[in-house]
Amino acid sequence: MNFLEKMIERAKKDKKTIVLPESYDNRIVKAASIILEKKLANVILVGDEERIKTVAEGSDISDARIIDPGKYEKFDAFSDAFYEMRKNKGMTPEKAREIMKNPLYFGVMLVKMNEADGMVAGAENSTSNTLRPALQILKAAPGVKLVSSFFVIQVPNCEYGQKGAFIFSDCGLIENPNADELSEIAISSSKTFRQLFGEEPVVAMLSYSTYGSAKSEFTEKVIEATRLAKEKAPDLLLDGELQVDAALVPAIAEMKAPGSKVAGNANVLIFPTIDAGNICYKLVQRLAKAEAYGPVTQGIAKPVNDLSRGCSVEDVVAVTAITCVQAQMP
Repeated sequence: MNFLEKMIERAKKDKKTIVLPESYDNRIVKAASIILEKKLANVILVGDEERIKTVAEGSDISDARIIDPGKYEKFDAFSDAFYEMRKNKGMTPEKAREIMKNPLYFGVMLVKMNEADGMVAGAENSTSNTLRPALQILKAAPGVKLVSSFFVIQVPNCEYGQKGAFIFSDCGLIENPNADELSEIAISSSKTFRQLFGEEPVVAMLSYSTYGSAKSEFTEKVIEATRLAKEKAPDLLLDGELQVDAALVPAIAEMKAPGSKVAGNANVLIFPTIDAGNICYKLVQRLAKAEAYGPVTQGIAKPVNDLSRGCSVEDVVAVTAITCVQAQMP
C-alpha cells in the first residue's frame, strides 16, 4: 500500500468534512465526486447551486453539501465574527460582509465555526490568496510560532528515508527563513512526519557544507538553526549542517559525519531556502519519477491546504485525504 492509499484508508476511518470552495472548476467537482464515491470525506462546495451542477454535469455530487454564501442562514453571524476579529486592523462591518462573500474567506469561516474540519483550495487561486484567509481567521496553532509548508515525496525503488518516503520542507511558503524560523520549520516538519507516517522522524538540516567543510553566512544560518532546534526539542533526532548525500547515504555519512545518528538515515529534509527546496523537490519528482504531494501547510490551527494551479483531479483527492488525516490529529 503506497502513501496515498494509506492516507485514504486513514481518512475513511474517521470521516471529516472538507470545504472545496473553488466549486466552478471542473477539476474540483470531479474530485468531489471521487472523494464522495470513496467515502473518504464529506464535502462542502461553495457557490451558486445551479452553476455548480452545470459545471458538474457527468459527475455525481448529489451527496455534497452546497452552500451559497449570500443565502446562508449564518452569513450575518460569519460576517459579524470576521468584523470582530479584524476591527482593530481597520475592518468595518460593511467591508466584512463584502469579504465574506469571497468563497475562500467563507470556506475558512466554515472551518472556524466548526461547520467543517478543513479546506482545500488553490486550483484557481495563488498561494497567498489561498492562505491569507486562514492566517487571518484561524491563525497559528497553539505553541506554533510559524506557519510553514511541506511536500511528501515518495521515491519508487528507493532504499533511503522511510522506504523511499520523505518530508521536504519548506518548499512552498517561507522564502528565506532566518535561523529561528528554520528551527521552527524543522520542529513542525518532525511532528508532521510522525503524524503522517507514525514513525520516528530523523531530521537533517541541509546545507552545501557538512560539519564546517565550508564557512559562510549561509552555513552559519543552518548551524545556528540546528543549535536552536536542539535546544527547543532536545529529544528530537536532528543534526546539521549536512550535505544531502551525507544526510541520506550511510557510506558517505560515515566519511563526512562519523558518529551522527542522523547522517545516512534522514527522512525529513529541511532546506535553507525556498529556492533550494523547490528546485530539489521538482528535480526528484521529474528525474526520479517520484510522487510529490503538496505543498501542504503545517502549523495552522485547523488544516487549510494549497493546491497548485496546475493540479490534476488526482492531486485534489490526494491533498483532501492528507487534510482529513491532519484534521484527525488532536
